[in-house]
Amino acid sequence: MSSWARLLAAGIAVGLMTGLSGAWSAERPRVGAAPAKPAAKMGLGREALPEEIAAWDTDVRPDGRGLPVGRGTVKQGDELFQERCASCHGEFGQGAGRWPVLAGGQGTLRADRPDKTIGSFWPDLSTVYDYIRRAMPYGNARSLTDDEAYALVAFLLNLNDIVKDENFELNDKNFASIKLPNAEAFFDDDRETSEKKFWNKDPCMRNCRELPKVTGKAISVDVTPDGKSGPKVD
Repeated sequence: MSSWARLLAAGIAVGLMTGLSGAWSAERPRVGAAPAKPAAKMGLGREALPEEIAAWDTDVRPDGRGLPVGRGTVKQGDELFQERCASCHGEFGQGAGRWPVLAGGQGTLRADRPDKTIGSFWPDLSTVYDYIRRAMPYGNARSLTDDEAYALVAFLLNLNDIVKDENFELNDKNFASIKLPNAEAFFDDDRETSEKKFWNKDPCMRNCRELPKVTGKAISVDVTPDGKSGPKVD
């Protein structure tokens, strides 16, 4: 190779090494260098206003958090219920047709067909208020005022014999003090403690037990038809 060719090849090699070194240095952050600037916002939408957040933040918790200020009596709730709820739920909460039953059912939870009502099954009164306020009356949701929702819940408490005085007033101050009969039957998932003895960090995944043995067949006691077609059904 001639001398000029060797010089040219050497120059190209030095240029490539310098370029690669510069690119690597540009990508690698320098010690003490200022942090990169955040990417510019896309310019879509805006932050929600407090009143917009409040319009969606309407859930009510069992401890009363989220309840609006308001009040309503059993008597007021009775009038509202007959006017706006009884067509589906019946005059006494017994359910019209196949619409939900709201009252009664105490002592039926162990029966074959339990009546799971507000008084027999539901654990928290907040569920009643929250659901009525959000979704009732059917077909006209969110039409009730906060006071009307309190009154309807008070009437349902009366229907389920949880409060007996028709002049009883339910409000945001005494709401959390009302306990439903089945509240104690609901509890947090306790499997972390109650089932811990069954846990094993190395669980068996194959050949964990002997193969089961067939000790009898249903056909031997004439409970399985041996024909190819089942019995005729009228």
